[in-house]
Amino acid sequence: MNYRTDKYGNQLSQLGFGCMRFSSSMGKIDFEKAEKEIMTAYHNGVNYFDTAYIYPGSEVLLGKVFEKNNIRDKVNIATKLPHYLIKTREGLDRLFDEELKRLRSDYVDYYLMHMLTDISAWNRLCDMGIKEWIAEKKKSGQIRQVGFSYHGNSEVFCQLVDAYDWDFCMIQYNYMDEHTQAGKRGLLYANKKGLPVFIMEPLRGGRLVNNLPTAARKIFADYKKQYSPAAWAFRWLWNQKEVTLVLSGMNSTDMVMENIKTASDANVGDLSSDDQAMLNSVVDAINSKIKVGCTGCGYCTPCPKMVDIPGTFAAYNRLYTDGKYTALKEYVMCTALRKNSTAASNCIQCGKCEAHCPQGIDIRNKLKDAQKELEGPLYRIARKISSLFVHF
Repeated sequence: MNYRTDKYGNQLSQLGFGCMRFSSSMGKIDFEKAEKEIMTAYHNGVNYFDTAYIYPGSEVLLGKVFEKNNIRDKVNIATKLPHYLIKTREGLDRLFDEELKRLRSDYVDYYLMHMLTDISAWNRLCDMGIKEWIAEKKKSGQIRQVGFSYHGNSEVFCQLVDAYDWDFCMIQYNYMDEHTQAGKRGLLYANKKGLPVFIMEPLRGGRLVNNLPTAARKIFADYKKQYSPAAWAFRWLWNQKEVTLVLSGMNSTDMVMENIKTASDANVGDLSSDDQAMLNSVVDAINSKIKVGCTGCGYCTPCPKMVDIPGTFAAYNRLYTDGKYTALKEYVMCTALRKNSTAASNCIQCGKCEAHCPQGIDIRNKLKDAQKELEGPLYRIARKISSLFVHF
């Protein structure tokens, strides 16, 4: 296993175990199977396990496995504060104490503000006393490092990086999201600020393995170096020195061992120019179905009505590359999970964005198309539910 260091020099396995979904039967996690997968990872050098309050049964299972095998002090647990469920300072303590009880631990190694959406979400927590609360928990040793996870565009991500003296952060990033979500810009910005960056969705929820178009599969199959699509995706990430750790949601021992093999010989600078060109060809093959040639450069922003133009187009394109559910999920996270909506329907057709677009995209009309396909009944329902969480 290869290791990289966090902000304070601690060694972290560059492969982390994402614990959002374990195999289950009748709604109950298969404990023996999950324990085998976790311990296989541990015995092969994985020392970072990521869970969250809202992952059903996950914190409890980890607590039981680590206690049973007497390895709590040999691993790093990351879990998350669902700030959208918190209304008071007292609520912070109640929820955190419940997490410690579930984890059968008296401390958390890496504690994240779960899915911070924008500055207003952080400011709401600040008004509640979150900074003082974190300071107390750090002083007592109950929280060792604090960070945040994020879905959204690079501009807001950079604002959040600057909003507090974080110890680390976590973003969605992969070879298809190099210029969407926080993207390369966000990765480099956080690194420049001294923040370790942990990566989620390295395979886009498995779609960079299971849903590849035939043309992309052929490119991999015909290439002179033979790695699996998953291994190429991980190697692309570990090739970058700014990436500290990559999470993978593994639910079989075969998957655990395959990822460990990759993590044990993938290093910064390993990819050749030919390798990069091959992966660019894969991206082109996947993108052959896209509707808008947006590169996510952000020159079209800021929009006077706050439309997240790159985020909207990324979600719109995913309708044709990843499917409706993924596209809608992305669109909700990028436009609805914030105090002020950034949806395409905010557009007033002023045209300021088009004057700055280096790709010459007909942005106004493409926003109309995206709105028509993305802002249907399901989106409107999700937006109402999201607004309740944001204002809760």
